[in-house]
Amino acid sequence: MKKIIALMLAVAMLFCFAGCGNKEETIVVGYTIYEPMNYMDENGKLIGYDTELAEAVFGNLGYKVVFQEIEWESKYTDLDSNTIDCVWNGFTCNTADDDGVLRSEKVDFSYNYMENRQVVVVKNDANVKAAADLNGKFGAAESGSAGETYGNGFEGATMKGFVKQTECLTEVKAGTADFAVVDAQLAKSYCGKGDYADLMIVEDLSSDVEYYAIGFKKGSELTAKVNEQLEKLGADGTIAKLAEKYGVSNTAITDFADQK
Repeated sequence: MKKIIALMLAVAMLFCFAGCGNKEETIVVGYTIYEPMNYMDENGKLIGYDTELAEAVFGNLGYKVVFQEIEWESKYTDLDSNTIDCVWNGFTCNTADDDGVLRSEKVDFSYNYMENRQVVVVKNDANVKAAADLNGKFGAAESGSAGETYGNGFEGATMKGFVKQTECLTEVKAGTADFAVVDAQLAKSYCGKGDYADLMIVEDLSSDVEYYAIGFKKGSELTAKVNEQLEKLGADGTIAKLAEKYGVSNTAITDFADQK
C-alpha cells in the first residue's frame, strides 16, 4: 500500500513539474498610443517600433508579452504598484519632471535606444517663428510628459495637460490650443498628413536632443537582461531592420558599446 501511495505521489509531482516547466512567464509592458512607437494597424492589431522591439527582446528571454495601455501621468504609480513591469513607449530618460526630480532617480532605465526632441506644432498659417511668439498663447501637452516640462519653459505661455499626445494635435487643429509640444517622432508621423495636413513643426523651437529608454521599477532584475538583448539585437541587425520598417533609421541606436 505504501509503495502504491509513493508511486502515486511521484507521478503527481512529475506532472506538477512538467506543468511548471511549460508555464510561460508574462511581462506586462505599459504603453500609450503613439505612432510610430505603439499604434493600431487597420485590423486593430498593436504594432510599432517599440511594440516589435519589446516582443523581440522579451521573446528571446522566454517571456510572453502583454501590452497594457496606461495614462502617461500614472506611469510611476503603475510601475511601483506592479501593475506593469516596464514602460516601453518613447520614455525620455535624460530629463527631470516638473517637480525637478530626475526621472533616472524614480526608475531604472535601460540603455538609450533612440534619439528624440520635443517640438512645437502649430497650424500652417500661424505666425510662430520664435519663443517670443508663444507669449500669451495657449499650449497643449501630454500630462506628465517631457513635452509638458519643455512647454512650461516658454515665458508667458499657458500650458494644459491632456491624456494623449494625439489629443494635443487635435486641440491645435480645432483651434482650442495655439500650439502643442509633442515628441518629434510622433509629430513627424502626423503633421502634414491626412487629418493633420494643416499642421506643421516649428523647427527653430525644438529642444536639445533627448533619449528614449525603457523604464523599470527601481532594483528590477529585468534592466540588465534587457540591456543584454538590446546589444544582441543591435549586433545581429534586428534593430536596424525594425528601424527601417518604421521610418526611424536616422534616430534609432543600434550600437550600445559606449553605454556599458
